[in-house]
Amino acid sequence: MKKKSVIIIVLILISSSLAGCAGDESKDRTDQLEIKVMKNQDMMNSLNQTIEGLEDNILLLNSTIDTRSSQISNYEEQISLYMIEISELNEQNSSMSAEIDQMYLNITSFKSSITILEAEIVVLETTMMSLTTQISSLEAVKVSLEAEVSLLTSNNRGLSLVNQNAAAEISELQDLAMALNATISNLIETIEDMEANSSFSVNWSSTLDIILNRGEMKCGVKEGQYGMGYLDYDTGVRSGLDILYCKAIAAAIGLDPDSDIEYVLSGGANRFEMLSNGSVDVLIRTTTWTASRDTELNADFGAINFYDGQGIIVNRDEFPNANSALDLDGASICVAVGSTSAGNIEDYFEENDMDYLAVNSWNEGSDFADGICDALTGDMSGLVAMKWEFEQNDVVDFEMEIMPEVISKEPLASVTRDYDSEWNEVVSWVWYGMITAEELGITSQNYQSVDTSNPSIDRILNDNLGLGTDLNPLDDTWMQSVLNAVGNYGEAYDEAFCDGNYDGISGSDAMVDCLMPRSGTQNALESEGGLQYSPPMR
Repeated sequence: MKKKSVIIIVLILISSSLAGCAGDESKDRTDQLEIKVMKNQDMMNSLNQTIEGLEDNILLLNSTIDTRSSQISNYEEQISLYMIEISELNEQNSSMSAEIDQMYLNITSFKSSITILEAEIVVLETTMMSLTTQISSLEAVKVSLEAEVSLLTSNNRGLSLVNQNAAAEISELQDLAMALNATISNLIETIEDMEANSSFSVNWSSTLDIILNRGEMKCGVKEGQYGMGYLDYDTGVRSGLDILYCKAIAAAIGLDPDSDIEYVLSGGANRFEMLSNGSVDVLIRTTTWTASRDTELNADFGAINFYDGQGIIVNRDEFPNANSALDLDGASICVAVGSTSAGNIEDYFEENDMDYLAVNSWNEGSDFADGICDALTGDMSGLVAMKWEFEQNDVVDFEMEIMPEVISKEPLASVTRDYDSEWNEVVSWVWYGMITAEELGITSQNYQSVDTSNPSIDRILNDNLGLGTDLNPLDDTWMQSVLNAVGNYGEAYDEAFCDGNYDGISGSDAMVDCLMPRSGTQNALESEGGLQYSPPMR
């Protein structure tokens, strides 16, 4: 039988007894008290149901928090294992830095997972706080009901049985509230313990942090393309636009551009694998930005430092009458393995209804010089550099000529790993800063004396612009370091392709003795009709 029915029967019995002893006046008073007690009893029953529902919610929250806590423990255990293994690897063999760097990247992934779980715990805490507030409100109502029942008890001893029942139920409510409070306290203690145990922080959250911890940047480059990436084996001196870009990045992040760069020879076929496995931190080696590379490889392209196009260089002894690529029907053509050139040359000959023999080569320059193929196709910048080197060193005994057609678009860009946005931003904005400096007339010679009352000049020379990581933000004067190391874009281009005496402000026409002139090409500044310009640096 339900409690409410029992209470009503008891009240009726008591009411009858009182009627016989105390008369009509006592009966009226008793009836009023009975009605009030019944109303309070109904309110307490509803209150009990509400608190039971809240208790179920808290049990569900507690289960969810236990699950998240277990996940966090697993991640932290894996992190601890990685850290122990890293320590052992450091002691055993310093040459295993690439493996260590990969472990740091794994740690970063685990840290991200912990962050997500901690965010969920914050939501659960907020929910529990709301439930606690509701319980406090219900307890206040309960106290009010207790006071009223106590008053009723003092006014009429005949209702003592009812009051005892009400007191028993109130006692049950108090016990339930105490249990809820204890549960909430335990949850809060659990969350505090989780927060304390999850305070482990990883300092290598991006490639930038890894580089600065290592104290050296690994730049993937070429060694045999004069003007872009070239190593003089006699002197050990490296030169070219790509090399200067590497130095600019090193200077921007606070490294010594002359001693803190490891130049890593990155072949055409395996360069993306070297980037992905950590053998290099950034690729700056005449790499064409294509859709498939951007979407299918573990690669994220940055700034375009050279707008190139594919051409063809011909052995005139084999094709003496060739004045155009359209005169090469039936030619054998050397193509670098793993390059975009293979697909482009195939499309070009098919579109022009011509035949050719593709000679896939790991060293197309040497194969062309040895007469293995009649012609060679590749980026125009590479063909110009190869022709210059062959002529300088008297490598070939035949006449060479570069055909006038440009058969493709080859934007050559810097490349970082996917999901490494803070590092990619630094790599990209270093190049944009060099362009902006030339646009503003800021050079390696005048950056310390230019008028910084101009807001644009002041920003580029004295503003961090949000670059870097929380652990390693770039200095406010990072662009001054770049200018000191390599100058602006025009100065770098002139150093790579011309006589190196450009003043940095007079424009492309002022550059002289250029292997590849900038004037009138896509590599000129936008103000000169070219494609090189920077997004706003603000």
